[in-house]
Amino acid sequence: MIRKLLFLFFFFLGISIISILFLPSLIMPTKIVLFGGKMMGKWAALCLQIFLQTKIIVKGKDNIIKNEKFFIACSHQSMFETFYLQTIFNSPIFILKHELIKIPIFGWYLKKIGSVSINRNKISKDNLGLIDKIKNSVKISERPLIIFPQGTRVLPGEKVPFKKGVGRIYDELKINCQPVAINSGNVWPKNGSLIMNKTITISILTGIKPGMRSAEFTSYIEDRIYNELNSMN
Repeated sequence: MIRKLLFLFFFFLGISIISILFLPSLIMPTKIVLFGGKMMGKWAALCLQIFLQTKIIVKGKDNIIKNEKFFIACSHQSMFETFYLQTIFNSPIFILKHELIKIPIFGWYLKKIGSVSINRNKISKDNLGLIDKIKNSVKISERPLIIFPQGTRVLPGEKVPFKKGVGRIYDELKINCQPVAINSGNVWPKNGSLIMNKTITISILTGIKPGMRSAEFTSYIEDRIYNELNSMN
C-alpha cells in the first residue's frame, strides 16, 4: 500500500513540476512543449518501475512506419499510454475529449501541441468539422495522429466494440494505420487498486495500408488488437 501511495504522490508531483517548469514554452516553438511531453512519458515509466516494480516491454519497434504519413490506433486501458507513447513515436497529435482542453495549464499544453478536441455530448459546428480539422493537422505536420478507438479507458479483458469514427478517419485520410495494443490496465486500471510486480507490454503491430472499406477496416483492426491483447495474458 505504501509503495502505491508513493507512486501516486511522486507521479503527480513530477507531472506538476514539469508542467510549471515548461510554462514559458507556451510562447516558444512547439518542439519545446513536445520535449516536455516526452519527459512526462519517461517520468511515468520511471515511477512505475521504481515504486510498483513494473517491467515495461516494447515489441515490434521494427514495425513503426517510416517515411510515410500514418495514424496510430491504440487500445486504451490507463493514463500510461497517453504519456508513454510520446517517447516511442514522434510526439503524436491526440484526438481527445473537449473537457481535457478546459483543464488549467494542462489544457493549455494540449492546445499548444495541436490536439484535436471533440465534444461527445452534443452536435456542434466544431464536431461537424472534425474530419476537416484532422485532415489539416495531418497535412501540416510530420507527427502521426493517434486515436483510441474504444473511446474511453476499458478494463483488462473487457471487449468494447471500436467506435465507427476510426473507420471514417481511415477512409477519409487514406494513409497507413499503425495498430498498437497495450495491456497497461494490468498495472494501472481505470478503477480499483494499482497492481505491483506486473509487466506492461506495448505491441506495435504491422501497418495497414489504405484501401479497405470503412466498416471492414474497423472490424479488422478491432480483431487484430483484441487478439494481440489476448495473447499477452
